[in-house]
Amino acid sequence: MRSLQVLRWLPFVVMFGVALLDLLGGRNLVFLPLLTLGPAFASVSGGVRRTALVGAVALAILVPMAIYNGLLFTWENNLTVVSILGVTGASMLASRLRLQRERELASVRQVAEAAQRVLLRPVPRRAGDLRVALSYTSAAAEAQIGGDLYEVVTTPHGVRLLIGDVQGKGLAAVETAAWVLGAFREAAYDEADLADIGDRLEASLARHLGREQFVTAIVAELGDDEMTLVNFGHPAPLLIQPDGELRTVEPPEQGLPLGLAAFDPSAAKAHRTPFGRGDRILFFTDGVIEARSPEGDFYPLTERAGFLTRDDPQAALDALRADLVEHTGGPLLDDAAMLLLHRPH
Repeated sequence: MRSLQVLRWLPFVVMFGVALLDLLGGRNLVFLPLLTLGPAFASVSGGVRRTALVGAVALAILVPMAIYNGLLFTWENNLTVVSILGVTGASMLASRLRLQRERELASVRQVAEAAQRVLLRPVPRRAGDLRVALSYTSAAAEAQIGGDLYEVVTTPHGVRLLIGDVQGKGLAAVETAAWVLGAFREAAYDEADLADIGDRLEASLARHLGREQFVTAIVAELGDDEMTLVNFGHPAPLLIQPDGELRTVEPPEQGLPLGLAAFDPSAAKAHRTPFGRGDRILFFTDGVIEARSPEGDFYPLTERAGFLTRDDPQAALDALRADLVEHTGGPLLDDAAMLLLHRPH
């Protein structure tokens, strides 16, 4: 907000600065052609009318300054008038095009965000004997809505979840996320084996994705004292044990992302990890670990995992999200989804 106010007043500051410089320079040095900077700067943040107003102010400053310098009606001054009129007209056109583009981007962003809200249903706070917490932070750069996706469902086969990240941005990514979520919600109930769920997801994407497009994802199933996972090229989750020990749940063999099965027909393999009383596990998308500070440092997730040991999982995840935003020092450049599961004692 403060930077916007600075931009709004910058044209006037520049023009009066030019007038002051011309007065201090005497009649031998004429800086009046620099008044064209006023309407040029106005087009950056102002509307068409404001840009025209700045151009009129530039002409209003020019006339008395030209009289002071003895240049009124000279060809040099007439050329300056034409320059101000020309730059003002061009700046008004640029301002109109900028505002039109901003409205289009805002419309696209609203549509994409509405689509995401429909697709990404609120996860249940409890699933079986598990407590579930969710944090989703949307990227704030123009219309760069991402394709992060998640789902937690209780099925006859147990509690199953999906977290994923679609390659790309915008409405195309949201559409792909819709296909993945739809296929998972059906397959999670129908298929007894996690690998078969992966096959269903792959088959669905093969019908809708273009060549070399992909989706990284993890499909997981929670058992009584263990968890089964199939990792399709997604960042490995972080397991937090009751004593505070951290462990990254890496798959024995890294599987390819969904949509790239044609490059390697061998399916991603399921693997198991203990998940008992008091354990917590954090699933996340790469927008978390790839978030950079103003100095360019990646977010140190494992070093900040202490936030996740709070009693309330949602409060713990909210604290971690606040720390993530503080680390970046501003809006995230990519969507960041985090899903925390806790099995109480």
